[in-house]
Amino acid sequence: MKDSIKSNGLALAGFAAVCTLLVALVNHFTKDTIKEQEQRVLLQTLNAVLPASKYDNELNKDCILVTHPSLGNDKPHQLFRATKNGIPVAGVIATTAPDGYTGSIELMAAIGVDGVISGVQVLKHRETPGLGDKIDERKSDWIKSFNGLRVKGKNDKRWAVKKDDGMFDQFTGATITPRAVVKSVKRTALYFAENKDQLFAQAVSCFDETGAKP
Repeated sequence: MKDSIKSNGLALAGFAAVCTLLVALVNHFTKDTIKEQEQRVLLQTLNAVLPASKYDNELNKDCILVTHPSLGNDKPHQLFRATKNGIPVAGVIATTAPDGYTGSIELMAAIGVDGVISGVQVLKHRETPGLGDKIDERKSDWIKSFNGLRVKGKNDKRWAVKKDDGMFDQFTGATITPRAVVKSVKRTALYFAENKDQLFAQAVSCFDETGAKP
């Protein structure tokens, strides 16, 4: 009986060791492929707000981490810097609207050095289906309302929903969500406009020398 238990134990230990080795091998041989896929997805997201024709650098790799209240919280946010012929043309900034109806709304906004917004995308939200979720491009074109606009300073009263005498549509039964997004995009655009020279002067900080996130 003892020999049987010992034999079964050794078999299980051997099986566990083989499984561990297989997992390690799979990870070793697929990590580069996974990293490449992550970079492709990231670049697709960036190009959704900033057309590839606008820049000629490796946008997905020219990234710094920035922390500022204008970005919605005290966490580091990624800022990707677009250049053409070595000249800064735009920043693509991850930002947060902290005051959505059901929680924070994660956004990405592309803002030119001339202040013109080329695009905004919602990355993550938990807004009410059928109401607040219209900020999602898959639900409506509302998020495209920012394209081609610029903020003319902190007192630019146009940057509000129409219920607050601004120029952006609100949603029937859901004013809080679009109001939060409009405020966030405005703050982010002003932050970039006021700090763009300093932001383009910083060293890349989103990735280490291997290309991994720190």
